[in-house]
Amino acid sequence: MLDLDEYQAALAALDWQVELGADEAILDAPVNRYEAAAEARAAAPEPTAPLPRPGPPPVPEPDHVAEAEAAARAASSLDGLRAAMAAFERCELKRGARNLVFCDGDPSARVMIVGEAPGRDEDLQGKPFVGRAGQFLDRMFAAIGLSRQDGSLYITNVLPWRPPRNRDPSDEEIAMMRPFLHRHIELADPDFLVVMGNISAMALLNRRGILRMRGIWSEALGRPALPMTHPAYLLRNTAAKRDAWADLLSLKARL
Repeated sequence: MLDLDEYQAALAALDWQVELGADEAILDAPVNRYEAAAEARAAAPEPTAPLPRPGPPPVPEPDHVAEAEAAARAASSLDGLRAAMAAFERCELKRGARNLVFCDGDPSARVMIVGEAPGRDEDLQGKPFVGRAGQFLDRMFAAIGLSRQDGSLYITNVLPWRPPRNRDPSDEEIAMMRPFLHRHIELADPDFLVVMGNISAMALLNRRGILRMRGIWSEALGRPALPMTHPAYLLRNTAAKRDAWADLLSLKARL
């Protein structure tokens, strides 16, 4: 340990060196400052990346089919179902259509015909099967004594709105409107269903291929269902009218 005189002498020497500009202690051996810096960097902890800020929670995609099911179940009458369909905003077809095409004929009829989708004439009048194909349909069923005017037929479509340029409805559109169709059938409660065309077969029988299915009785919603080719197809393919006549006679025999 230094005595007081030695301490004061050392302090005076240090002050003198500071006045000369010395700002660092000099060791007996040289120091490699590059190596010291590298060692310091190696010893330093790795910088951690900042945690990302949590974003907003993902917004679930709306389930349009579930919304349609809820709206259809809530309808306790055909008038209520029509109102529910008119208020349903999820189907884009509604935006390009003039009218909601709901039904025609007598809801208490034993036979309910399910068509595909409205065309131009149906969109203008707000009734199913009123164009050229609809007029032919009337003649077909009149041949076995059935008519929408006398209370023996009730008619609706899978879709209540006309697709643009009469294109086929997409699978998504069919699925979205299927709950309303099922509820429509439950409320009307017919004895027999006539499934007109591929779109109707997809909606009620979950398969396509109407030319293979036609004339073969099936079941839809617990009711006998007869697939038939659409009148528009019969107008383009007159040779198929013979098969359609056989299907009509099969329906007449069931009645």
